[in-house]
Amino acid sequence: MNTIRQFSLLFVVLLVGVIPGMDVALVQAADSEAGTTKGIIDIAKPARPTDARQLVGKDGYDLVPEAEDVKCQWTFEEGVLTASPVWDSLVTRASYRDFRMHVEFNVNSAPDPDPEKNGNSGIYIQQRYEIQILNSYGVSEADYKPSYCGSLYRMKKPDKLVNKPAGQWQSFDIAFRAARFDGDKKVENARVTVYQNGQLIHDDVSIRNKTGAGMKEGPDPRPIKLQGHHNPVRFRNVWIQVLDLDKSPAAQ
Repeated sequence: MNTIRQFSLLFVVLLVGVIPGMDVALVQAADSEAGTTKGIIDIAKPARPTDARQLVGKDGYDLVPEAEDVKCQWTFEEGVLTASPVWDSLVTRASYRDFRMHVEFNVNSAPDPDPEKNGNSGIYIQQRYEIQILNSYGVSEADYKPSYCGSLYRMKKPDKLVNKPAGQWQSFDIAFRAARFDGDKKVENARVTVYQNGQLIHDDVSIRNKTGAGMKEGPDPRPIKLQGHHNPVRFRNVWIQVLDLDKSPAAQ
């Protein structure tokens, strides 16, 4: 970190402590100098890196129930992990700060007057920020809501609509840089880049807060959650690679 940047962040922290109401504005100002998730994903090279951890693979899965007191009703067969038909989720054993992740998913069709009950699941980054999974194929751009598939839940719609019909396999490729804190004060927002089905849908987006039912933001890393939401959404070939995005992408 260069001297000018160190001084800028110190100035931000001092002002936040002195002037009420300055927190959000100053984080946004500091965010213009934040690290980036650009240049992490080469979508033309989809192979799993040798140092990535396979979370769902041909021979099994490496995830655990989010709630110990709730019966896990997820099932695994022939390389495919199927979400619970009720309300229980799985999480990674480890907690993650910065990372790259690949997820393949297949939504079910469950027509309902409430579109959010149709093929619903999600990827909860750090159990805080949700990338929505939903059966949203065929929804027009005009009618598309930021709670439909590929959205940062109720925060931002995808830049492109590239959903496939229920029953077809889709993918997310995610690069995530965690929010940065100085003590308990946030000094940089979390950032994320997402490709869906090989198309860029979020380009180094600054995430200003937790989404929906996500956990409160904080300085500590947390697990990644695959959400169980009353739909038998299927997952396969899920892997995660730890990154250090205090460094430039070229140094990874």
